[in-house]
Amino acid sequence: MKEFHERLHKKYYYLIISFIILLMTAGLMIDNQIDMGFVIHGTMVFIISTCLLLYPLYENAYIRYMTVISSTGFFYTLFFLYPETWSDFVLLCFIPAFSILFFDKWLFYFSLVLNVLFIGITFSYIVWMDKGVLYPYIYKDLTGNIVNFIASQILLYFIFHLTDLRMQKQRVYYEQVQQAERMKTTGQLAAAVAHEIRNPLTVVKGFLQYYAEDETLKTKQNFPLMINELDTAEHVISQFLSISKPDREGRVQNVDVEIVLKDVTELLSMYGLLNDNSLQLHVEKECLVSANSIELKQLFINLIKNAIEASPETGSVSITADQEKGNAVIRISDNGRGMSDEEIRSLGTPFYSLKSKGTGLGLMICYNIVEKYNGEINFQSESGKGTTVTLLFPLIHA
Repeated sequence: MKEFHERLHKKYYYLIISFIILLMTAGLMIDNQIDMGFVIHGTMVFIISTCLLLYPLYENAYIRYMTVISSTGFFYTLFFLYPETWSDFVLLCFIPAFSILFFDKWLFYFSLVLNVLFIGITFSYIVWMDKGVLYPYIYKDLTGNIVNFIASQILLYFIFHLTDLRMQKQRVYYEQVQQAERMKTTGQLAAAVAHEIRNPLTVVKGFLQYYAEDETLKTKQNFPLMINELDTAEHVISQFLSISKPDREGRVQNVDVEIVLKDVTELLSMYGLLNDNSLQLHVEKECLVSANSIELKQLFINLIKNAIEASPETGSVSITADQEKGNAVIRISDNGRGMSDEEIRSLGTPFYSLKSKGTGLGLMICYNIVEKYNGEINFQSESGKGTTVTLLFPLIHA
């Protein structure tokens, strides 16, 4: 996660970090004796300060883990160097809180496990070796301190869990807003220019067809090519119009997903053979959804056709349907070139396509249809290993 794209954010970060480093340095200078404890304390201050200052420059997992590890080492160093300061134990309890600031789930779990491991070693040392000499406030109430430590870790876990859930919801909302903005922009563009472009194209195409049938005209070898290109342009305009003015009043009925998928696979089986690909359909249970069967068929045709074209020669496309948690789940998988995370995020953008002659509008229509019937569409892909498209629609119980 990149947090420091803006200069203002970086400025505030360095201001806060400078204050923290100043406090740590002041804490070091309070102990004026230059001994081994002073050297260890100073070394830990230097390490954690370096990690905090380097983080905005790199912002990678390595720096984050080093920062959390050095912070853990710093507070445990304080605990063992200054046993008379009982407040150091409180700081040990809240070490995992630092990892929450990085919004990294695995980093938080790592910090939590690391802290539990270190506190177990620390308490074992106090019970079996120290025996309350340096840490009487822990030794005399060992059970209470263990309970308090466990309670603090549980509290931190719930704080992180709630924060993580909220961030996930905000991320989904942000993606939905982005998709809605893309649809709105494309719709406005379509409404503004589609009809104005289609009218002259129709006139030009009509004259070309007329001259193509004129036997007295000799130079006609390029006419079929020009007519074909005009047909392509009309197809793009039709896709624009379907996005601009979706048929929200189309007939909605209880549709059996299995029947629609069988019709689509039969329709595209020959297209798959032309590309040396086979289609494998497997439906686990009956899946009834509320939708327009024609639009649902259009959705499946677009996605399966994309999977066929993405698959290598002699490959196969797998289509499965099943019921999961009150949803009809349809998965379309290929073993093609796959996509990177950046390419997946760009899917559904107007005129973004991984095909040489693609417009990206077909996939926008897919998103539109899925949204129209309260469904979800997700892409899981890995470069060189293929792609799986997962569709979820609410089930209708007959």
